[in-house]
Amino acid sequence: MSEHTPSPAPAGLLARCWAAMKTRRFAVLASAFVAGILFWGGFNTALEYTNREEFCISCHEMKDNVYAEYRNTIHYQNRTGVRATCPDCHVPKEWGHKMIRKIQASNEVLHKVLGTIDTPEKFNAKRAELAQHEWDRMKRTDSRECRNCHHFEFMDYAEQNKRSSATHQAAFADGKTCIDCHKGIAHTLPAVEQRIGAPKEGAADPTSPGVSLPARPASAGT
Repeated sequence: MSEHTPSPAPAGLLARCWAAMKTRRFAVLASAFVAGILFWGGFNTALEYTNREEFCISCHEMKDNVYAEYRNTIHYQNRTGVRATCPDCHVPKEWGHKMIRKIQASNEVLHKVLGTIDTPEKFNAKRAELAQHEWDRMKRTDSRECRNCHHFEFMDYAEQNKRSSATHQAAFADGKTCIDCHKGIAHTLPAVEQRIGAPKEGAADPTSPGVSLPARPASAGT
């Protein structure tokens, strides 16, 4: 019966691994791996820095206008101490949606440089347009950011007042989303042109024959 010398497989495997680690190829791959981790860590840190409330209000356009309004709402201060900050409502949490929103926000940097809304007068003149852009975005996403905290399936209607309970259930049944009814929940609504007293379409010309104006109240001024 012949004897067989067992092959030193573990030792040979370790030797090959060690030899591979000393090659230039391994050094390049290891360097790329470490660089990738450092890049990702730095990029993610910078991204998260821009998702802080302090960053959002670092420009006076936001701090002196919408932030000042937000501080008077229940989303800023309430009995439970649970706050919804700027990024909670305006920045998606999912990576893909977040990156799209960040790319869109680069346009805001341009208008910061241009001074598009750098005074209260300029801001209020653009308020309706800015608000509509955000309302449209939230409508398209089915109020995605609202649902991070307020989800239909977990609402206890018995804990809501009678009006809220009935309205919520009717709205959900009609396929409505949060922003359809809660546009002024955190910021002042823009002035809406009611057109009270404006000429009505198809109204008779008061100068035409046979057309008389309604009698004015006796208290009305001349």
